[in-house]
Order: sequence, then C-alpha cells, then structure tokens
Amino acid sequence: MRFPLIYALSIFYLTCSSLLAQPNWDAIVEQKMPEVVADHRALVAVPNVADNHDNMLKNAALMQTAFEKEGFSVDLLPSTSLPVFLAERMVSEKYKTILFYFHLDGQPVNPEKWYQDDPFIPVLKKQNEEKQWVEMDWAEAERVPVDPEWRIFARAAADDKGPITMMLTALELMRTHGQRLKFNIKVILDLQEEMGSHGFLSTMEEHKQRYEADYMIIMDGPAHYSNAPTLTFGCRGIAKCDIKVYGAKLPQHSGHFGNYAPNPVFRMAHLLSSMKNEVGKVTIDDFYSGIEIDSATAAILDAIPDDTDELNRRLHIHSQDEVGCNYQESLQYPSLNVRHIETSWKGPGLKTVIPEFCMAHLDVRLVKETDGAVQLEKIRKHIEKEGFYVIDRDPTDEERLKYPLIATFTGSPGVNAFRTDLDSPFGQQLRTAIEGAFTDPIVSIRTMGGTIPIIPAVNALGFPAVIVPMVNMDNNQHAPNENIRLGNMEDGIKICLAILSRKFD
Repeated sequence: MRFPLIYALSIFYLTCSSLLAQPNWDAIVEQKMPEVVADHRALVAVPNVADNHDNMLKNAALMQTAFEKEGFSVDLLPSTSLPVFLAERMVSEKYKTILFYFHLDGQPVNPEKWYQDDPFIPVLKKQNEEKQWVEMDWAEAERVPVDPEWRIFARAAADDKGPITMMLTALELMRTHGQRLKFNIKVILDLQEEMGSHGFLSTMEEHKQRYEADYMIIMDGPAHYSNAPTLTFGCRGIAKCDIKVYGAKLPQHSGHFGNYAPNPVFRMAHLLSSMKNEVGKVTIDDFYSGIEIDSATAAILDAIPDDTDELNRRLHIHSQDEVGCNYQESLQYPSLNVRHIETSWKGPGLKTVIPEFCMAHLDVRLVKETDGAVQLEKIRKHIEKEGFYVIDRDPTDEERLKYPLIATFTGSPGVNAFRTDLDSPFGQQLRTAIEGAFTDPIVSIRTMGGTIPIIPAVNALGFPAVIVPMVNMDNNQHAPNENIRLGNMEDGIKICLAILSRKFD
C-alpha cells in the first residue's frame, strides 16, 4: 500500500513547489520593511556629492559588496572622471538581457536650508495634526507594519538611493525565497549623473559592447503624484540659448538720458513677448511642426489620472497655458522658457541707470519629433524677422552705429528626447508584469517633462528603454529636505519583484 504514501508525498511536493513559485510578496515585503529602513538609512548616511571622489568610491565599494552578495560580477570601468559601476549576472544565453540604470550620486547640499542638523544624517519623520513634519525615534520603524506615510529625510533618500535599495531588497528576496531569474541582468550605477553623466557618456565608444542588452530600464525620477505604479516611456530633451540686446555702449544716468538713450530691457521685453501669445503658445514659425496628437495618442494621455483643478491649486495658478488640452498633452510639444534675465548691474541695491545691455537665458524642452539645433535656428530666424541684426558675438562700434537693433544669439543644441512606443512588446510585457502585482491600474506616461543626461546613451545603444519611477512625486528632488515615503519604498520593492519574476521575450 505504498501508493497512497507516494501520492501524498507527491501532493506535498507539488504544494511546496507551488508555494515557492508564487510567494506572498505583500506579506513578505511588509515583514521585511524594518530591515529595509535600516539598510536604506545606512546607505544614505554615506555622503555622495560627486565632486568628492573619495566619498563616491566609498559608495561604490558598498555597492560592490551588496551586488556580489547577490551573485553579480562587478567592474569599475575607467572613464574621463569617476569610474562607471557595472554589475552583471548572466543566467542563461537563451534568456533576454535587461540593462538597469541607476545613479549613485546626489545633488550638492546647502545645510542651512535643511530642517535637520546634517542632510547626510537621515531623519525619520511623520506629520502631526497641523501637517508639520516632526522627527521620530528610529525604533518606531522596527515594528511591523511600518506606516506607509512616514518618511526618511536626507540627501539622496529618494534620488536615487531609494530605488537602489528597492532593487537590492528585491534581489535578496528572490534569492532567499528560491526564485530563479528568467533573464540576464546588467546594472549601471552612474557616479556623477547630477553633474551631467560625463564619465558614463565618455565610455560609450569603448564599452558599448559591455552595455549591450535587449531592453533598458531606467529607475530614476518620481512616480505619478497618485503614487500608483508608473511606467514612463520617454522624456523630453533640452536645448539652451542666450539672447543679448544692446542700448548705449555704457550705462547711462536715467535722469540725463531717460527718454533719449534706448533701454535694452524694453527691447528685450518686446522681443520676448513676440515669441508667445497671451495664452502661452509659441508664435515662432513652425515651432510645433511635426507634432500630431491623433485619437489613439489622445486616449493614452486622457487615461492618466491627472486632476487639472488640483494641479492648479498645487501650483497656485488661476489657469494654465493653452498649449495642450491638459497637462499630459502639454508635455508632447516643445516648450520655450525664459529661465533668467539680467542686465549689467549685479551688485547690491539699485541704481538709477539705463543699462547698456539686457540678456535673456532661454531653454527649449524638446520632444521626439524635434531636434535641438533645428529649434534654435527657428528662434534665430524669428529674431531676424523682428528686425534685429543677429550675430554670435558682441557688436563692434561700427555695427552699433549702422544697425538700429542688434542681438547676439548663441546656443547649445543640447540633448534630444527619446520615446519608446507604449505598445512595444517590451512595454506590454512590463505593464503585464506590474499589473499582476497591484490592484490599482498602471499609469502609463508617454513622455515626462524632465530631461535625463543619459539620453545620448539611450539613443546610441538603440534598444527599447522605459523609465520605471518609484519614489513619491513630492520628494523635494534636488532641493532641501529631500525625502522618501515609506509606502513608495514598499511598493517599489514589489515593482522590482514583479519585474524580476517575469520572463521577457
């Protein structure tokens, strides 16, 4: 009568195998969170401003230990400045390979603007009844469950050590719960993204083969402000230009020469106002050419759960520019922004003078359909159309006397945008993987407003790239009092687990 025993053992084995194949990640991550908070606290406590190379190498050493523990081989690839951290875990030649990108550095800090003693000494906080953030004892985060609304305040808590902690936690949980990876992984940690990623970009020619993969996931930036799981399929690029217009050669007394010597500030005001109409649309010829929002694209944009009234309340604006029908549609068009205006006097106090020049510094956010150099040329032609003699240097005395309106125009085409099709096979697989782990619908964003400095690398590598942002939108990224919401960390670990559990075709 061995058959019943064999049968029972078989059922037991199959049941155990099933449990191993489908762990209850929600419960497991909830129990893990106190340890996650402690690990994140220790990582963020290591300063990571990229101009301190010794500190950045300390961060890299910590990451090497962490990734090697998860079975990765690690190399520090030499660059023109700080090395590029590359971790690789090759599971099978038959599997696809995904390249994950994070950055290990954080923005510089101004300690006086922070509501804590040191931006690199993490502080745990919660909101009181008056919506003020008050410090907590770290021991409170040692109990399960942790409150998802609590936050860790420190530089790089969200950008980008939060996602790094989430990924390492997910890798550890996959290992400790007997889960096999179904794709090969490469991980780049950029040690100077906040300074422009020049080191990483300098390695593209020599080490492009090391970065080769089938797909790329960029784990940086904030999720949708609802904190729903978010996939972002592109980001805008950026070009920059400077315009300088002139009055008299030297500053003049406003009493002696007011009404006589032209004021270049008014000339600049007229020129800039000619570039946009009263509802914020750029009036430069062909500035929006090539942009079409068809019905399918409009449906994608409308599906994002934005609330225009709530957004305007947050911004404290009466009404928005009318470039698009809503916030998401506005991001599908190139933008023209005046980021700074200056005249000759920069000292303390005010002087009753007519300045000799006025300079406007502009940026142009680019979309996939636009090119930085082409957009700058449209601006230059517009300035000519407004009657200015346009040059790329300061004018000579002879030119000042010959031309009534002179503008110096210089620019940098910057980096162009990237965008992956939302219906691409990779995008569909990512969406399916994450949807299986959450009851809330996935927010799929066609293009985010910001620009990441590694766009040239994304375009050069040539395989599909998707941004998987996981931190809270209100994390004060790049600003004082940067923070990460613990609920976003918990959900981010689940997002990483959903991706790591997927077999990609």
